[in-house]
Amino acid sequence: MFSFQVKANCPNTRARVGCFNTPHGSVDTPRFMPVGTLGTVKGVSSRQLLDTSAQMILANTYHLHLQPGEDVVKAAGGLHQFMGWDGPILTDSGGFQVFSLAELNQVNDDGVSFRNPRDGSQIYLTPEKAIEIQMALGSDVAMALDQCPPYPATENDVEEASRRTHAWLERCVEAHQKSNQALFGIVQGGCFSHLRAKSVKTVSGFDLPGIALGGVSVGEPINEMHKIVRQIAPLLPEEKPRYLMGIGTFKEMTIAIANGIDLFDCVLPTRLGRHGTALVRDERWNLRNACFRNDHAPLDKTCPCEACRNYGRSYLHHLIRSGELLGLTLLSLHNITTLIRFTTAITQAIVEGSFSEDFAPWQSDSKAHHTW
Repeated sequence: MFSFQVKANCPNTRARVGCFNTPHGSVDTPRFMPVGTLGTVKGVSSRQLLDTSAQMILANTYHLHLQPGEDVVKAAGGLHQFMGWDGPILTDSGGFQVFSLAELNQVNDDGVSFRNPRDGSQIYLTPEKAIEIQMALGSDVAMALDQCPPYPATENDVEEASRRTHAWLERCVEAHQKSNQALFGIVQGGCFSHLRAKSVKTVSGFDLPGIALGGVSVGEPINEMHKIVRQIAPLLPEEKPRYLMGIGTFKEMTIAIANGIDLFDCVLPTRLGRHGTALVRDERWNLRNACFRNDHAPLDKTCPCEACRNYGRSYLHHLIRSGELLGLTLLSLHNITTLIRFTTAITQAIVEGSFSEDFAPWQSDSKAHHTW
């Protein structure tokens, strides 16, 4: 039910064009995936998502376990039916919450004990429980439970987190019993290259349908993130889809793709949209600014999204300044469309052999410029 084919390689970099096949459809790579933590990409309907050319979206095990509960989702026919999305879905395991909610949890070799932020009750998430929840949710791709160390952390602490991640992965593999759901392992190791390389070897040894590079964008300097990606991404198995977790900025995706990464996710486009900010080429425009009050041009005349097709900057400015929910939805749709268009333009550049780490479709003379 799952396969990955490389369709083209870039002669100048390690970038490749591929196709990841799942029970709910294929995902063209490289590709940005919108985040729908609670079974919804914030402010955007599943029907609207189709217009952004989104192919695969994410949801979160921890948050869906809290509300509404995986039993409710399973009774509805699974997450696809529950949220009205027919395409592929990936569920994170809750491992990121081990990092982001550190003040609410305690970690040991058996699992993670969380204090429920809703009512203060105790929740215990083990590798087996994370897999049980994801199988009930019915996602196409389930992620193994991992421990993401913060930055900065000592080498001993990072090594311990990696050891625990590998032990948890073994338990996840043993617990996973859903043939129409792929399980991905996650590489950890912080900013220590030797620990990262060791983690790649260990996780790759399980021969799972895909592999993820986690533990980046957790507070480390940007040059450290670039170093990790350049050193470790090429070590990941070539025949598997490679997923860089939590990244969705132009430069970082470009560098990662140039080093062989296929899939990305990030909350950035909807978070910016909810705060009145639009991604326009390589800039961020705050639509609250007075300069847009009498500007009736489209946000981006090259963009096919609903906001750019039907409305001017002045109207979007008006919606944002008035606190109208439509404005936040339109900007979120635009931002998602922009990131997906960006990865699509990179695909075209790889095919024609014009892609490089400093690729920018808005400055390119290649065919990818017209895709953009």
